[in-house]
Amino acid sequence: MNESIAQETIDYIALRRLQNAYADVVTRRAWPELAKLFLPEAEVLLDRRDVPPLVLRGPGGVGDFISQAISRFDLFEFVILNTVIEIEGDRARSRMYMWEARHDPAAGRSDAFGLYQDEHRKIDGRWWFSGRRYHTLARTHVPDLSVYPLPSI
Repeated sequence: MNESIAQETIDYIALRRLQNAYADVVTRRAWPELAKLFLPEAEVLLDRRDVPPLVLRGPGGVGDFISQAISRFDLFEFVILNTVIEIEGDRARSRMYMWEARHDPAAGRSDAFGLYQDEHRKIDGRWWFSGRRYHTLARTHVPDLSVYPLPSI
């Protein structure tokens, strides 16, 4: 295996780990951990389709928004469905298709499907989210679901 293919493989795995860490942080609602994933100056554009787009800044802005948006759910699980990553040196772009499984005790179960278009930067050997655009693709609502607490990790 030549050196460039080996480095691309290493970078790809590191970027997938970054995406997986994001899904884990959001599912566990571990908002302070976003500071390990997003650059402080990262800008996040949210296009939820039925309201004007919203711009968030940095890991604090992202965590504050998501925390408020999902606070009513007793179940919230972020699932990565598919991802495509294009790496160019110390920068990368990715598309991540996702599913949110959710339950609101008052309104029942709902699902959301979306697309993240991310920009990444590698700084001192570590990959970060440097920018993000989110687009809602679909939402569903089903009234019945049994919900159990997330175990301690």
